Amino acid sequence: MPPPCRPFPTGRAEARTGAVVESEILMRYFDLGVILLYLIGITWFGAHFRKSQKSLKDYFLGGRTTPWWAIGFSIVSAETSTLTVIGTPALSFHGNFGFLQVVFGYLLARIVISLLFMPHYFRGELFTAYELMQRRFGVRLRRVTAGTFLLLRALAEGVRVFAISIVVSIVLGTGEIASIVVIVCLTLFYTFEGGMTAVIWTDVVQMFLYVGGAIVSLSVMLGQINGGCHEVLRAAEAAGKLQVFDFRIEPTLEFLSRQYSFWAGVLGGCFLTTASHGTEQLMVQRLLSAKNIHDARKALFGSWVVIFFQFTLFLVIGLILWKHYQDTGAAPPQPADRIYPEFIWNSLPPGVSGLVIAAILAAAMSNLSAALNSLASTTVMDFYRQKFRHHDESHYLRLARLTTLVWGAILLGIGVLSRHVKSVLEAGLGIASILYGALLGVFLLGVLTTRVSERSAVAGMLAGLGVNLYLRFATPVAWTWYVLIGTVTTVAVSLAASLVLDREEAR
Repeated sequence: MPPPCRPFPTGRAEARTGAVVESEILMRYFDLGVILLYLIGITWFGAHFRKSQKSLKDYFLGGRTTPWWAIGFSIVSAETSTLTVIGTPALSFHGNFGFLQVVFGYLLARIVISLLFMPHYFRGELFTAYELMQRRFGVRLRRVTAGTFLLLRALAEGVRVFAISIVVSIVLGTGEIASIVVIVCLTLFYTFEGGMTAVIWTDVVQMFLYVGGAIVSLSVMLGQINGGCHEVLRAAEAAGKLQVFDFRIEPTLEFLSRQYSFWAGVLGGCFLTTASHGTEQLMVQRLLSAKNIHDARKALFGSWVVIFFQFTLFLVIGLILWKHYQDTGAAPPQPADRIYPEFIWNSLPPGVSGLVIAAILAAAMSNLSAALNSLASTTVMDFYRQKFRHHDESHYLRLARLTTLVWGAILLGIGVLSRHVKSVLEAGLGIASILYGALLGVFLLGVLTTRVSERSAVAGMLAGLGVNLYLRFATPVAWTWYVLIGTVTTVAVSLAASLVLDREEAR
């Protein structure tokens, strides 16, 4: 029989005896002990892969020996992050299941990536996505696209680092940055030591941990709702919170300002994921770690099945939390991203709450380690090694580890500066979407056309980025449209520029 659960927090003061207070303190120490043991264990597990890191291929691609299912789970972990774990329940708490429309777009994107990009990535031995740009256009565009990725991933990952502080502040009762530093340093340690192999296998462990923790917390929540699952579904249906699809078409500005319509979700999700999984080193590096293109495709499509399940799971959790606060009349925590982690810490059985909080931190560490390795690989392979080719393999391997440390410090700094966002999930996706349009547009030009030159492609990228910056800061257009609009702008301007610039070159 499981230990008794602490009830949902209600916000009402309760008279407690000294014995009860002492018991709660002991339970808290038990939870903190579980978290500490997990952090030490996962760090040791990741670090022990150092002995297999003898070359850049080992450090950045795991020696291309990792099984496809492990790569698939690693893709899920990288796609998830703490933003998903704490941000998704908040979406259904205040809204409905409309976010799943974006997830259906993720599936379309995987079809596009499999057919368009993967055949190019598995011709020869590539270390980064941006080597493909040099092969098609030239070294200058390789550096432009690689630099765009470095900026994109640093800003988006900074928001994710900040998301850790939400969980830490609930666990420790403070918003101290020192605790974030500990998480970043532990992640840095095993990423520095074990490279991509450590990233993938710790991703596998951590994905099972945070999904398992979510299933446990959902079970406990339902046990504390009068009427259980049936009552939650009845109330949610009456309130319109089970709605998934929204096919409404309205006047242009209103249509574009709605984040989770069918059109914004499916088209936006498709373009967003085609960009993130097909052009960004964070994901492409995992695909390149597969033994061959067939394994890479299995990993990519297998990851979508898990992604759909886990997004549905976290949306259901938000629904149950909404029902609880409806029943009790208590005020939910603010901001909304605190709702799920506060429930875990205040309501799950001792030990279980510590394990689930550790699972949320696991999602953060998983994504951070992936970002560090991909940022280091892009910096070394697309910039340093391009210019300094005369060094031996051991020199580049030492530099890769040093670069990992430097990026860790940069992400920590950005995380500290990324506070005061309204929704960590939407902030992270929004930042990425601004830059993804230009990246995806130029990659599509690279694999679909032969007429556009490097100069024309750069002009298109600048136009796509400029349009998305305007949309973000001067219009109410939702982030779900940014990648599509940025991609179309990049392609259109590049093709138009080629009629002028490329004709001049021909003369």
